[in-house]
Amino acid sequence: QVQLVESGGGLVQAGGSLRLSCAASARTFGIYAMGWFRQAPGKEREAVATISWRGGSTYYADSVKGRFTISRDNAKNTVYLQMTSLKPDDTAVYYCAKARGGTAGPRTLEYDYWGQGTQVTVSS
Repeated sequence: QVQLVESGGGLVQAGGSLRLSCAASARTFGIYAMGWFRQAPGKEREAVATISWRGGSTYYADSVKGRFTISRDNAKNTVYLQMTSLKPDDTAVYYCAKARGGTAGPRTLEYDYWGQGTQVTVSS
């Protein structure tokens, strides 16, 4: 069983920044890809960014390219999402997810464990 705990969400004005963290309980954290997803009210869950097991390969949704950065620290079993130039459209619950393998893309089926989510609200 893997537990993922997100933190760092909150209320921020448009143009501001937030850094999300996701701490994983798995001893084998370092061999799995990780992802950040988000879900806004009335919308489907969508991938925001993913990172391979060593961090050498990343994916970003077009809507966040150039503004968000995903990173990981395998020694701390933690994955991060640095969000800058936030927009009201970024408002959503953000979820951390562990992939089934060492690399993964944006499909939710590629992930087998999910955190409880952290709310990000961007005011205009």
